[in-house]
Amino acid sequence: MTASNQLTLQQVLVQFATGLQNNSVFYTTATKNTASPYSTVPSAVQLLNHQDPFNHIKDQVNAQQLTTIFTNELTLLKGLPHLNALKGSPVIINVDLDLQDYSIIPALKDLAITTFISNDLDAAVKNARTVQDVALKTLSPVFHFINFNKASGQLYGKDLNLPEYQISEDVSDLDTLIGSDNFELVANKSNASPSVLIVNLSPYDQEFEENLPTDAALLKINIYRPWKIDQLLQLLPASVNKLAIVQGACKESQRNGFEPLLLDFFADLNQLTSRGIDQVILSNVGILAKDYKDTLDIIVNNIQKESPNQALFLGKSNETNEDATLLTSSVEKVLNLEQAYLKVLKQLFSSNLNILNEYSSETVKSNTPEFGFGRFLNDEEQRNKLLNLAKKSLDASLYHSARSNELVQLLSKWIEFHNENLDESQVIEANNVGTQIFNILQENQDSKTALEFLQLGSTEDAYLFKSHWLVGSDAWSYDLGYSGVHQVLSSKKNINVLLIDSEPHDARKASPRSKKNVGLYAMNFGNVYVASVAVYFSYTQLLTSLLEAARFNGPSIVLAYLPYHSEQDSPLEVLKETKNGVESGYWPLYRFDPIKDQQGEAFQLDSSVIKKELQAFLDRENKLTLLAKKDPQFARDLKQSATDAITRKQEKRAKVAFDELLEGLSGPPLHIYYASDGGNATNLATRLCSRASARGLKATVMSMDDIILEDLAGEENVVFITATAGQGEFPQDGKAFWDGIKSSTDLDLASLNVAVFGLGDSLYWPRKEDAHYFNKPAKDLFKRLELLTANAIVPLGLGDDQDTDGFQTAYEPFETALWEFFGVANADVEDEPKPWTNEDMKINSDFLRGTIVEGLADPTTGNIHPYDAQLTKFHGCYMQDDRDIRDIRKAQGLEPLYSFMSRVRLPGGKCSAEQWLVLDKLADTVGNGTMKVTTRATFQLHGIIKQNIKHAIRAMNSTLMDTLAACGDVNRNVMVSALPANAKVHEQVSSMGYDISEYFLPKTTAYHEIWLEGLDDRDEKSWPETFANRDEGPTKKKTLVGGKALVDVEPIYGPTYLPRKFKVNITVPPYNDVDVFAADVGLIAIVDPQTQIVIGYNMYAGGGMGTTHNNKKTYPRTGSLLGFVTPEEVIPAIEAVMVIQRDNGDRVDRKHARLKYTIDDMGTDVFKKLVEERLGKTFAPEKGYEIKSNVDYFGWVKDETGLNHFTAFIENGRIADTPEAPQKAGLKKVAQLLQKNKSGHFRLTGNQHILISGIEDQHLDEIKSILKAYELDNLSLSGLRLSSSSCVGLPTCGLAMAESERYLPVLITQIEDILEEYGLRHDSIVMRMTGCANGCSRPWLAELALIGKAPHTYNLMLGGGYYGQRLNKLYRASVKDDDVLDILKPLFKKWALEREQGEHFGDFLIRAGIINPTTEGKYIHDDIPEDAY
Repeated sequence: MTASNQLTLQQVLVQFATGLQNNSVFYTTATKNTASPYSTVPSAVQLLNHQDPFNHIKDQVNAQQLTTIFTNELTLLKGLPHLNALKGSPVIINVDLDLQDYSIIPALKDLAITTFISNDLDAAVKNARTVQDVALKTLSPVFHFINFNKASGQLYGKDLNLPEYQISEDVSDLDTLIGSDNFELVANKSNASPSVLIVNLSPYDQEFEENLPTDAALLKINIYRPWKIDQLLQLLPASVNKLAIVQGACKESQRNGFEPLLLDFFADLNQLTSRGIDQVILSNVGILAKDYKDTLDIIVNNIQKESPNQALFLGKSNETNEDATLLTSSVEKVLNLEQAYLKVLKQLFSSNLNILNEYSSETVKSNTPEFGFGRFLNDEEQRNKLLNLAKKSLDASLYHSARSNELVQLLSKWIEFHNENLDESQVIEANNVGTQIFNILQENQDSKTALEFLQLGSTEDAYLFKSHWLVGSDAWSYDLGYSGVHQVLSSKKNINVLLIDSEPHDARKASPRSKKNVGLYAMNFGNVYVASVAVYFSYTQLLTSLLEAARFNGPSIVLAYLPYHSEQDSPLEVLKETKNGVESGYWPLYRFDPIKDQQGEAFQLDSSVIKKELQAFLDRENKLTLLAKKDPQFARDLKQSATDAITRKQEKRAKVAFDELLEGLSGPPLHIYYASDGGNATNLATRLCSRASARGLKATVMSMDDIILEDLAGEENVVFITATAGQGEFPQDGKAFWDGIKSSTDLDLASLNVAVFGLGDSLYWPRKEDAHYFNKPAKDLFKRLELLTANAIVPLGLGDDQDTDGFQTAYEPFETALWEFFGVANADVEDEPKPWTNEDMKINSDFLRGTIVEGLADPTTGNIHPYDAQLTKFHGCYMQDDRDIRDIRKAQGLEPLYSFMSRVRLPGGKCSAEQWLVLDKLADTVGNGTMKVTTRATFQLHGIIKQNIKHAIRAMNSTLMDTLAACGDVNRNVMVSALPANAKVHEQVSSMGYDISEYFLPKTTAYHEIWLEGLDDRDEKSWPETFANRDEGPTKKKTLVGGKALVDVEPIYGPTYLPRKFKVNITVPPYNDVDVFAADVGLIAIVDPQTQIVIGYNMYAGGGMGTTHNNKKTYPRTGSLLGFVTPEEVIPAIEAVMVIQRDNGDRVDRKHARLKYTIDDMGTDVFKKLVEERLGKTFAPEKGYEIKSNVDYFGWVKDETGLNHFTAFIENGRIADTPEAPQKAGLKKVAQLLQKNKSGHFRLTGNQHILISGIEDQHLDEIKSILKAYELDNLSLSGLRLSSSSCVGLPTCGLAMAESERYLPVLITQIEDILEEYGLRHDSIVMRMTGCANGCSRPWLAELALIGKAPHTYNLMLGGGYYGQRLNKLYRASVKDDDVLDILKPLFKKWALEREQGEHFGDFLIRAGIINPTTEGKYIHDDIPEDAY
């Protein structure tokens, strides 16, 4: 194609834009009437700068057409939230640098979009060719920043000779396309050895080249992204030791010398240092007239000074240009915590948002809410004048135009809109009407009426409908009657207030000032919309509230909670503070919408606990009873909160005394108090109480939480039993007592007889300097009691898990001494019943029934009996409570916030769209608003309170998902390789996984009986029929045996099931995304390469991850090879392994009960022989295979059938909506689309990610559009992050000792800075974190792992195999989270410098002798580095 000669630059660019048949062109202008050189382009779409054009454009782009955009820098910056959505399609964004401010270019650098810069006509045309190539051949957006002012008046007189452009099907290499043209060096003609290099990012390439100082060379930047510092340094003259960076700017910067552009130069200081660079200074230049030489002389002289000016600005600023000022302030805006709310506002309302004031300024000027409200009233007065004029001017004869009738109709609509509650779509419609009115009025300026309109409303904005917001702080909460809040609420104006309260709960208690309840104050007006929200607790509730507030035609106030002690607080710290505030009732979440008052639904409570003042308001408004009926958790908390903690303790003590009186015991009293996190101290105290009662003592047993300190001296005889938590801390139920007795100054215990016994582990903190942590609570308590003159009746007892009999070694003489003190050592007592164990619980459970039904029906507590809590695990449910808020609820006299975690049995991790939508709905209606993808490729829902668990399980079963055997001492969820690229093989291994799961499913009818039988009020109509007609899944009918009796029969498990859990994993080489060696049974599929038929499996047995810290009898283990089995032999072989484990596994010590210990106790050869005997044949030799990794591979892939699969990164498996990434909402959209198209499904991976699978080509664009819009296609993450995984940890897991899921992303961000420094950002490192040693995320197989040991304390493990074949080993014990980076940094540096080609991190550490390899699980405690402790 040959274009005609004599073209302007704009015409040249249009030739490129339309050079492809399938193209679309967008251009933005200030107004519709603004002249544009692109208006003549056929089918070009004009968009207005102020109406968020990129929000429209992002929905129009696709991979099958070239999209070209012409815009300016300010509009581009405003469109920042939408730019990521353009990725994956060929898009060229030509940006006019009209304001001459080049600082926007590095401000956008983190988008990682290829970026070209052109300062004249020739450069722009040359770059346009490359830009076109890059966009079409990489299917990605490209920025082309052009200084059209510099090219104005010039014509391009050469033939363009454009080739026949086509969109590439195969993505080309970017570096090949752009070559080595990133920079252009202009040498100094008069000095071959300059000491200063001027790096120019300003409009003055040519001017600087012509006026170079003697001691300087010039470097022009043609391509800014990708940034190639290596290329720059290669061009650098050897004599240069100083870099003077010049950046074009509108005005003087307020960043004190810091500029984003500097980060590109400082990314690798080692390179600069090695080249002898000793100074890098960035100077900004504004508008330069003809003083180019003087400007450069000043810049060069400045950098050569001993103390140069770090914030030099030369030339004239462009401050008179409002756009320039806005651009500068936008670039300089520093993110802070409070912007979380402002960001959501901007996302929701975009161009329709009008924030009337600026928030968080120290000065009381135009940014105060009061000033903002005054501005609003002034604007409204003008608006009312306009509205009144419109009402008087509905006569077409008043206008001299052919469109007079149209104008009158539009004015009528415009008037009507003022009386309505406008939702988002109506606002768009109303603003369209306003724009049309303004345009017609401008065409009718010979009309007197039209001129009146234009005098009152001279801009288009005057006719538009905005969402008006005032943003204020909690300073408005102290004197409501005189504050701006009262003015707003009493005004009855259509204005919204966002009030951000940043005061944490504990700080509020300590504050002497009296803060008023703004929400109650506002609700008492009756005609005000009120919402209380917390972005770090419920994102969905926040969005709903903001939209409802904007729609309400009247005053609205949204109270936003964002508690932090300082701006340096991490999001995790803010999250915890938020939870404390919400769950304690200090900051209840609710919405009050007067519009709904007639339906009796004006008040909507979105959290479970409320304060007394809110409770009183609701009671007065007759809304309390309705709420209690709708929310059982709220009803129970309401009842409990009526009695404070002291009253509850006294009532409990009175009940114990009454029980004693009934028993009529005559012996001396003995009060036993315990502090326990894991239950060991509780069990020991309970046992001691029983033994004391059997000896005639009047014994009671209670938690230390129930001690009334003032009454302690009169209790006569007291025994304290305490476990040790964290670093020598009291367990949670002993902390309040310890704090009280420790600080008491007037407590006299001279009449009190005491004994103290502690439970600890002398090797838990093995370093000598940490030895004092051993049993520290017991030792501290004993000393304090002595100081308070209490009488020690027996010596301090210190139990040690490391003793031969554990704590019993010290406890037996302790208890004997007690009986001797009370004179009952020789009492004749009956033999004590054996402790009730899990085995007793199972065999007496009537095939997993227990008293679950009765426990669920008990409305007085959110908990169930501990034995039932063990049994519900077999039904897929764990009883948990929110540990973040235990203390706050105890202080209020409330029991812990108990809830269930429910886990789905999902063989192979395959999920339909219908199943996804059910889980998504359950997460919002009965869960905590999120879904969790587990490390066994299934789902967990958290936060389901007792009254909702049956409904949740029935809802899951309505789409043929059940929870049976998702937990418990049975075969659990079978995990299978995701394998998106091979449909035939995946179908075979997936079917095998399903068959294994169904075959080993418990046959008890208890599951169907408890959860599915009969009808439930919340059922949908089809559910009972679905339950009845399902062929597979939970057993519905009992077995008929001799005598015609119907009974439950477990043909494989028997009535006691297995000693411990049992897991089966199936992988397909070269992938090991399921960690096949970590399972009780691991199956490695052997595939015929010609037919793609799975001919059989190499079978491994005895893998397992769980351990106990510093208990060397426990260890992780990888599976041992048994041999090769055919597909038909798989299930019989697994059954043989399972039955031998059933009959030989340890049923006494659950820490020694997994199959791995059974095999090691027997010996692998003996175990294998037993399996073969039961199987009736010997195993064939294993077949050859090669495994290369155990990570997931992200992005799109097409299988051999032509279907497409996308693997999406879900950090730690938590599917949630956040202001940054509303992934849950996005995946719901995907599920709805799959359901609509009746094709496609989801797959879950063992690394906690999600595949959107089976997508036909015709549906690809729709799916990709959703992925872009909801940040699901963001794959530009570090290799470390993509290879990371974490268990749930705090706050819901009862076993967690430290943070995991919430902390790992924060830590990885910190580590990424180190990896970037050493050029390792894209190298995959398998990193895992757990909150305890049970190993749910399989940390023992990671190259790098952190295993929680106490709050903020971890064991650092190194040296695991990259593909999961080798266990790691302890490198440093008890590492504080603040010290992790210091330990890892030199290791990463060493790896970067010394590794061999393709050598993974774990392998390098072993080869370099940094850590010893773990050859077998039982040897993991051997060969630990000397300095590990």
